[in-house]
Amino acid sequence: MQRKLTAILAADVVGYSRLMEADETGTLERLKVNRSEIFDPAVAAHGGRLIKLMGDGALVEFPSVIDAMKCALEIQQATSRAEPECADPQRLRYRIGVNLGDVIVQGDDIYGEGVNVAARLESLAPAGGIALSRTVRDQVEGKVPGSFDDLGEHTVKNIQRPVHVFSLRPAGESGAEPVKPDAARHFSICVLPFANMSGDPEQEYFSDGITEDIITDLSKVSALSVISRNSAFTFKGKQVEVPQIARQLKVSHVLEGSVRKSGGRVRITAQLIDGATDNHVWAERYDRELTDIFALQDEISEAIVKALKLKLLPEEKKAIEQRGTDNIEAYNVYLMARQNYVTGNLGDVRRDEAIVRLCRRATEIDPNYARAWALMATGQRLLWSTHGRQGESGLAAAERALALDANLAEAHAIKAQILADEGRNDEASAEIAVALRLDSESFEVNRSAANLCFRQQQLEEAIRYWEKATALVETDFSSPSMLITCYTALGNSPAAARAAQVTLARVEKVVAQDKNNGSAMGYGVSALASLGETERTKEWINRALLIDPDNLNMRYNFACGLAAHLKESDAALALLGPFFQKVPGDFLAHAKVDPDLNSLRDDPRFQSMLAAAESRLAQG
Repeated sequence: MQRKLTAILAADVVGYSRLMEADETGTLERLKVNRSEIFDPAVAAHGGRLIKLMGDGALVEFPSVIDAMKCALEIQQATSRAEPECADPQRLRYRIGVNLGDVIVQGDDIYGEGVNVAARLESLAPAGGIALSRTVRDQVEGKVPGSFDDLGEHTVKNIQRPVHVFSLRPAGESGAEPVKPDAARHFSICVLPFANMSGDPEQEYFSDGITEDIITDLSKVSALSVISRNSAFTFKGKQVEVPQIARQLKVSHVLEGSVRKSGGRVRITAQLIDGATDNHVWAERYDRELTDIFALQDEISEAIVKALKLKLLPEEKKAIEQRGTDNIEAYNVYLMARQNYVTGNLGDVRRDEAIVRLCRRATEIDPNYARAWALMATGQRLLWSTHGRQGESGLAAAERALALDANLAEAHAIKAQILADEGRNDEASAEIAVALRLDSESFEVNRSAANLCFRQQQLEEAIRYWEKATALVETDFSSPSMLITCYTALGNSPAAARAAQVTLARVEKVVAQDKNNGSAMGYGVSALASLGETERTKEWINRALLIDPDNLNMRYNFACGLAAHLKESDAALALLGPFFQKVPGDFLAHAKVDPDLNSLRDDPRFQSMLAAAESRLAQG
């Protein structure tokens, strides 16, 4: 994976949809002339490289931020001269954002946070103006003609940290009016879990699935920030006033609704509420045949976009309409599998078996259902790597998913995990780069990226992705447990303690529901040991070994806790003996780099166990 620091310019035509609606032929011709006579020559004159054109938008990289800013100024001033004021409202104007940031290079394209920030800056720029990050302002101040207006910090979509935004006012001009932070209101939305009104708790998977699909659809709208599923579902079943939710999550709007599925029909009600005023912006009730569910989801998403007066780009509309299947039976079975994956307990073999079984059925109904193939690959890998099951590793299912949909981020992520299990790290890195570009907010993508970085002993990078995964799914105890390992290895004791507390709280909820979940107890023991709760650590180990003695994942985590935090080498090695006798190759690769076991590596007993395991695996 090649990275570099570069200056990025993102440009977009103001009101392009309105211009096209009023005069499609004329707008296209004027844009073509502008690009050939103004935009492209300016890019070339300042040493820029055009990365891609996206309808009315463009992405360009430059060797320096000064070149990028001078190019942006030239484009805006030349376009203004070519489009006189009297031409309003048909005047052609650009919004331009400029950023200096780290990018991932793949072929002729670039991806990553540096590009994402440039795109968000462009959306915050005034019409006919330039918005830039603080880093760019600091680099170019005094080196380009003009002054800077401070627009404050903005929380923007898919970027964890607020971005400090400035706009450039050209020298000698009043210029385009600088945007005040509230002038171009950036909409954000929380989609609350739709209530199951079917009278059957077993139908919960369907209403949750509809909610998740609407969240996914709205997340494809670049002008809208959408709260993650994890945060939205914390309000499930709770009576909370909409203004309180809006304040707590800092969103402008809240969508709530209900689903009633009965026989071959479905009724969905939905209402969009302004978080500040508690007023309804839009509401609708749909009574349809169940076979219309996909068209119905499209209608809801497009109605919300229309109600907020946002621009839905053609590629965004196309992405929303791509459901992966038009077979309602396959979709229904997939939602059952997805529900098992999201709400089931990590480490529960019954959960993983159900995922594979349900996804296999979905793909039998519709062999071209990429999402079902990708989730099947996840279940198969868990059975293979965590539970030591013989059979499919999940690679064939992941590759089938990608053959059907090359833009499915989760399929790239699970393929990367399996490739890393097989020691094919370069191929895994390439898959992760694609997955992060496609969906940097995906839990599966962040967890896969973290695992790969950990295997390559890039602990700081692994922490970044595991922190994101921990925030995305509140039931995930594996990610915060791995944060204990990373922070401990880096000597950050306060952060390790925080991660241990999160891990333990999540594990305790699982164990309260399923006292036989050995895998959960394995992660819990690591947390308890890290927090210095020696007696409780040993109580959990003794009880769990009686309940689930053959659980390799559990034994391994027990050994890690004892070795890394309680310094009990003999007890740790006793637990590792049966582990090394059966450990699969991918798990062995993890153990060979895990800093939790560093205190054992010089012990001849550990070295002997490791050598025997490597010999066994080499013989097939």
